Amino acid sequence: MKKIYFTVTNDLTYDQRMIRICTSLANVGYNVWLIGRQRPNSKPLRQQAFQQKRLNCFFERGKFFYLEYNIRLFFFLMWHRFDAVCSIDLDTILAGFYSSRIKRKICIYDAHEYFTEVPEVVQRPTTKRIWEWVAQHTIPKLTHAYTVCQSLQEVFQKRYHTSFEVIRNVPFQQTKPIEQLSFQTPFILLYQGVLNDGRGLEEMIAALQQLPEVEFWLAGEGDRSQELRQLVQTLGLERQVKFLGYIQPHELKAVTLKAHLGVNLLQNKGLNYYYSLANKFFDYIQALKPSLNMNFPEYAMIIEEHPVGLLLDDLTPETIVSSIKKIIEQPEAYQTLQANCLKAREVFVWEKEAVKLEAFYKQVFK
Repeated sequence: MKKIYFTVTNDLTYDQRMIRICTSLANVGYNVWLIGRQRPNSKPLRQQAFQQKRLNCFFERGKFFYLEYNIRLFFFLMWHRFDAVCSIDLDTILAGFYSSRIKRKICIYDAHEYFTEVPEVVQRPTTKRIWEWVAQHTIPKLTHAYTVCQSLQEVFQKRYHTSFEVIRNVPFQQTKPIEQLSFQTPFILLYQGVLNDGRGLEEMIAALQQLPEVEFWLAGEGDRSQELRQLVQTLGLERQVKFLGYIQPHELKAVTLKAHLGVNLLQNKGLNYYYSLANKFFDYIQALKPSLNMNFPEYAMIIEEHPVGLLLDDLTPETIVSSIKKIIEQPEAYQTLQANCLKAREVFVWEKEAVKLEAFYKQVFK
């Protein structure tokens, strides 16, 4: 039985993507371990079909955290047997790359995002240069890699001269009938994900001043949590904006069903956002919730074929308000979007992507 370590820097609890990947591979016979980190507020891990391990770190964030985590992860990998290590994004690749080289095992790269183009990196030139060096030092030397969408596949293959497969980050198919929500107030918008810079959250909150009949629910926390709560207080929108905090994946589905419209807005602060294809976009589809999305390549491509939401060209208050009002004031158009979601949720399902994932790992161990 081939043993694979998957490595991330989060605490594993809310990582739906890795839970899907690890579960699928464990179910077809691999000995799968998911390695993350222990945080002060980490909740007990739920039992899964695969093994889980959290590493303790002294530093919580910043360059010292990444350095410490990779050192701890490197020694962990050196002391344990494995056939392959899959590094999820650049922040764990150094440990995976060097441990696999020393032990003459396989290193796989899973590019969940365009790490050197996330806003937090783009805005820090020195930090960006360091991560660019890490990428150029490791990725071109790897044989096996995959990413989440066609746009990133093309960028990575051109930039690093390494072949990438595409395995989309989509949810398991939901087949249960979903009750239609009435358009009685409040009309509920839902954002699920981290509350970080460039997610269009400040703009959405500001737009609510012109949408008194609308509530905005945020499921998640992040670097901008406190600033967003302060903004809500400053604008006097406590009645309309609800911070739900961290919600475990199995509970999030029930919350999503209570909303009318999904929010998936981004500022073009780097190519990572511009070429993104967020899992929340597909979660909304599975819940039959139309969504607001940016007019970026991947979303435009899908919505052209499957009109499951609206595309916004910018994040001005006028654009956001008019888009939401268009939905609220046209129930028939909303129902059409929902009907399109019903068709699309047969297409964008993990059951199909899992087949590609299994084929990829068969090729790795051939």
